[in-house]
Amino acid sequence: MAVNNENYTSINGELRACNVTLVAVSKTKPVEEIRELYDLGHRDFGENYVQELAEKAEELPKDIRWHFIGHLQTNKVKFIIPFVQLIQGVDSLKLLKEINKQAAKAGRVVDCLLQIHIAQEETKFGLDRNELKEVMADLVSLPNARVLGLMGMASFTGDMDKVRKEFGGLKCIFDQARQNHPDLQILSMGMSSDYKIAIEEGSNMVRIGSLLFGERLPKQ
Repeated sequence: MAVNNENYTSINGELRACNVTLVAVSKTKPVEEIRELYDLGHRDFGENYVQELAEKAEELPKDIRWHFIGHLQTNKVKFIIPFVQLIQGVDSLKLLKEINKQAAKAGRVVDCLLQIHIAQEETKFGLDRNELKEVMADLVSLPNARVLGLMGMASFTGDMDKVRKEFGGLKCIFDQARQNHPDLQILSMGMSSDYKIAIEEGSNMVRIGSLLFGERLPKQ
């Protein structure tokens, strides 16, 4: 399925008008479709799988801003450190320390978002409030892993009131964290099914895939 240019133009215009960054979720999509959006001027793309991201980064233009948005294992950090723009979903201090270590080796400062567990589902990853405080307290010792904000994923449900409540809760956590860390800039929440609610609740970065590329193919 080709890129839905009409959807992209509409959504991108809508998000630009309210200063929200659109991350086009291109996981499992071929490089030809990513090039389509690239040729329309888009530069922020999100991938979930380390090997797939590394292969695409090698093949596609170097000015693409790659976001890693999946669950990242510490032993795979080194494979994306040389080129990744933003690692979303940092869900442990151990992972942040590994990012700092590998970024220092590469002579880079790598931007990160801390993932907060806001969904009712146990399958979702993320920090709770106490863990967030512990991680934030250690940031001064991790100069090569620059935390720019928070991210979270709402429950997979048709109950939009529940989704709104979860997003609103994350916005409160974000605002509280900024009181001691005013350099936090990004609140990444919202996907194809709920991005409008996320923006209403304070998101300034959304991760949209199926509305742009169609339903994703299963991982082989």
